[in-house]
Amino acid sequence: MKKIFYLLAFIVCMASKCHQQNTAPNTNSSAMTETQQPNNPYYSRTDTTKIDIADSEWKKVLTDSVYQVARNKATEYAFTGKYWDYEGLGTYYCAVCGNALFLSDGKFASSCGWPSFFETLRPASVLYVPDNSHDMERTEVLCGRCSGHLGHLFDDGPPPTGKRFCMNSIVLDFEPSEKSKRE
Repeated sequence: MKKIFYLLAFIVCMASKCHQQNTAPNTNSSAMTETQQPNNPYYSRTDTTKIDIADSEWKKVLTDSVYQVARNKATEYAFTGKYWDYEGLGTYYCAVCGNALFLSDGKFASSCGWPSFFETLRPASVLYVPDNSHDMERTEVLCGRCSGHLGHLFDDGPPPTGKRFCMNSIVLDFEPSEKSKRE
């Protein structure tokens, strides 16, 4: 059963790759991205206080695509997200609440079709939950501030951690570093 699932996942991934667009994501920090909502009062890149908001409230302040991944644990198609192969220098934040999650220094090319990182920005950036859905044993990764679904953690990453945080682009925002902005 697992072999069939992986074969089907591979076919979907390859089909998605054929339709990808090779455009750089909008990294202009002053521009409103597709993931941010101007009426999201919970979004802050400086506040690390844990927040517990009802899903009905999240539905009001998030775009439908962000809501589906963050609150309903959907997964974007491989090779279609804006950050799967992006190489900019900076920080990745939760698109739901603004929590700092990963530095670009921890990102690597995993060829899986989703942005992959080998470490988080800080230990409390994310939470880990066992996930046995789809007849697989995985570890779900949630935002440490809003508990939004980000992706999954696997033990096939590079040194020094051996971890692969396989994240959905749609629930990530990116802020270029100052050095990157000057270049």
